[in-house]
Amino acid sequence: MKLHRILAVMRKEFIHIIRDPLSLAMAIALPMILLILFGFALTLDVDDVPLIVWDQSETAQSREFVGGFTGSRYFSLREYALNYSQVGNAVDSGRALIGLVIPRDFDRQLKSGTPARVQLIIDGTNANTATLAMGYAQTVIGTFSQSIMIDKTYRASGARIEPPLNLEPRVWFNEELESRNFIFPGLIAVIMMIIAALLTSLTVARERENGTMEQLISTPVKGPELVIGKLTPYVVIGMIDVAIAVLMGEFLFHVPLRGSVVMLFGLSFIFLVGVLSLGVLFSVLSKTQVMASQMTMLATFVPSFLLSGFIFPISNMPKIIQLITYIVPARYYITMLKGIYLKGVGPSVLYVEAIFMIIFGVVMLMLAIVKFKKKLE
Repeated sequence: MKLHRILAVMRKEFIHIIRDPLSLAMAIALPMILLILFGFALTLDVDDVPLIVWDQSETAQSREFVGGFTGSRYFSLREYALNYSQVGNAVDSGRALIGLVIPRDFDRQLKSGTPARVQLIIDGTNANTATLAMGYAQTVIGTFSQSIMIDKTYRASGARIEPPLNLEPRVWFNEELESRNFIFPGLIAVIMMIIAALLTSLTVARERENGTMEQLISTPVKGPELVIGKLTPYVVIGMIDVAIAVLMGEFLFHVPLRGSVVMLFGLSFIFLVGVLSLGVLFSVLSKTQVMASQMTMLATFVPSFLLSGFIFPISNMPKIIQLITYIVPARYYITMLKGIYLKGVGPSVLYVEAIFMIIFGVVMLMLAIVKFKKKLE
């Protein structure tokens, strides 16, 4: 390979990118837009659960019980109901996710020592949200029940009892339990996977459609030189996108970056080389730009979004699907990004993922070169 030939191809590709505002916008602006949209819109946090209450008791005890819900950041009292149908209508219409029904003899049952019954009506349309909301409600109810028992014991014996088990949780890595801190590193990987592959998936197909492929064949430029020359500008753009994403995470989304920035960019470089080579491979195999972009979207978007552990835990998937995830490169990149961002770990922990990423990058680059050489012959 001759360096001056690679530089000539690089210069040609840079000129094309600069002269094509659409390509440049897709390369720089689109990742930023997607990060903003997904970063603010995509969340797994369940806060301010809309609540409707029908308090038939209307006593100090029932108001204290309701106060346990309204005093929590997880519930937002929307209205008090006057009858059962009003509770049902609020849940049916979506005005409330949970309906709390307190019976008329609530206070009397508590004073007599009889277990009081309350009813929770939960909209289970979204199973995950309903499960979390029910867990919050059970915590409020358990806290209220414990306070009643402690108070009764104190009045009967005059001794203040303490719970036999005192749980002191310590949350590591994501102390605030913000889903944004968990989602953002994976979001970088998914967007880089899709955008990077799309960018290079049009390179060779565009030459073929524009009729300039014959000119390239007639030049002394060899296949490896052409592939590397076409890849390099997009690697540079991809690294710029990663830098922008890191800055957005720091100053816009306030996601903690505890690990090595150098390691983050180094692993991102390896990932980009593999993904961009994948795009070139699809561009070589396709006859048109439309076909190349469709193949790229099918091979990158669905696996990286569904099978990488970005949103859905891989451990919860069927065994056969778990095996398939091992060939999804975004799986390893997401694991590395989360480790660097949230845990601050280094090569001693992430070396396995790094090895798989290097293998992926080398294999994709070699395949792109081999397939392109066949096209030139």
